[in-house]
Amino acid sequence: MSNMNNSDFINIMLERGFIHQLTDKENLKKEMLISPIVGYIGFDCTAPSLHVGSLIQIMMLRWFQKTGNKPIVLMGGGTTKIGDPSGKDSARPLLSLEKIKNNKENIKTIFEKFLKFGDHDNDAIIVDNAEWLESLNYISFLRDYGSFFSVNKLINLESVKLRLEREQNLSFLEFNYSLLQAFDFLQLSKSYNCKIQMGGSDQWGNIITGIELVRKATSKQAYGLTSPLLTNSNGSKMGKTANGAVWLNEEQLSDWDFWQYWRNVEDLDVIKFLKLFTEIPLSEIQKLENLKGAEINEAKIILANEVTKLCRNMEVAKKIASSSANLFNKAKLDDILPSVRITKSKISLINALKILNFLNSNGEARRLIRGNGAKINDVIVNDENYTLTSKDYENGKAKISYGKKKHGLLILS
Repeated sequence: MSNMNNSDFINIMLERGFIHQLTDKENLKKEMLISPIVGYIGFDCTAPSLHVGSLIQIMMLRWFQKTGNKPIVLMGGGTTKIGDPSGKDSARPLLSLEKIKNNKENIKTIFEKFLKFGDHDNDAIIVDNAEWLESLNYISFLRDYGSFFSVNKLINLESVKLRLEREQNLSFLEFNYSLLQAFDFLQLSKSYNCKIQMGGSDQWGNIITGIELVRKATSKQAYGLTSPLLTNSNGSKMGKTANGAVWLNEEQLSDWDFWQYWRNVEDLDVIKFLKLFTEIPLSEIQKLENLKGAEINEAKIILANEVTKLCRNMEVAKKIASSSANLFNKAKLDDILPSVRITKSKISLINALKILNFLNSNGEARRLIRGNGAKINDVIVNDENYTLTSKDYENGKAKISYGKKKHGLLILS
């Protein structure tokens, strides 16, 4: 796939900012110098798409494969039925089996854009932990593996400790999650000689539990690597916005909104995100580090284009980039903008802003309009009682804007 060596993976992870914690780096490098290794990341099926918060893990698998190693995508068809307590104040709502199945199928399509699947040595594979967890016999599991788990250690896992300290309920159902994740690692170690589990920093305790189970049950050495918890420069969790999660699937979030998310990241985050979410060489990213003021927008557009290429496709990225340039030049509009079809031309500006999902309440809309933040066809409208009529539509379309960065179309049908 490339001229890179298997062990280059560790250097790339370090240089680009992917590593939060890593077990036994020297031995792992030695193993990778001898031959490619197999590694995995688990993804539960709690929603019909993954969001930007999972993109760092997907990129880790991509680099893992690009350096000649074999990635396993582990779908949590089994573990989703329990729910991971990591980073949660309360139990996740349990999903129906049908919902889990649908979510799993939708999520799989994301990985096809990032990884190469097939029958070659380092082609990626997708495995579902329902394969072994569904048929697990509880008595046999306790007899064979129960003695390998220390309750003293389990209650000191971050996910468990936080709940106990805050006196928030942690059910025995959730307490088992770490054991099942460890059992996944053991199964993948036995079936595929899988040597490393990767994940977000909130998974560190679960990963260590798995490494210990592999060692105790098979005497094999296993490794763990976690990525930092990603926050924006303002301290908020990455991938969440006022309008909800930034989904990777186009069914959950339009191409335009996805591109705009990256185009509008904070100045302080651009370089970090270029390293993590694009494959632009570090030497080129360093040149972009020197951009200041308005010039930094160039770096943001590069970021938006590159991530959109990977997550959606090349054509979409090109189309949006040119459409976006047109928008900022007030030139012609493209149908790439998010749009809502309506049957009557008469609609209040407040409702127009709401049906385009720019905001949720009448009060917010009124404040925006009074503060000169709303536009119809690029013209500020500050009358909070304004109602659009047929004169506001050009070729059956009216462009509604929320500030400088959010734009949408009302289309008469």
